Amino acid sequence: MSIVKINVLTVPAEQRETLEKRFASRAGAVENSDGFEWFELLRPIEGTDDYLVYTRWRDEESFQAWMEGPMKPAHQGGGDRPKPASSSAAVWSFEVVQQAAPKSQ
Repeated sequence: MSIVKINVLTVPAEQRETLEKRFASRAGAVENSDGFEWFELLRPIEGTDDYLVYTRWRDEESFQAWMEGPMKPAHQGGGDRPKPASSSAAVWSFEVVQQAAPKSQ
């Protein structure tokens, strides 16, 4: 079964628009990666400043290949890169053990 990686980004209210624009400008950056299955950027509605960046992969190896390839420069920081919009980040990892989809009518 697939694996899920959730990047938890704490984003102050004044940086939300910046974060969302940065993700929008990267549209298409992951979709052609081998083993990639799904992406969602989840905006908090209430009670937290944490955005969730949800990605689903065929397996851990596919995720690691993406991180070590196309995404490596984006996560290294420094140089002329803009300051991060988030004040902290953590990655949660899960294996998909059950799943369901809507039944067709």
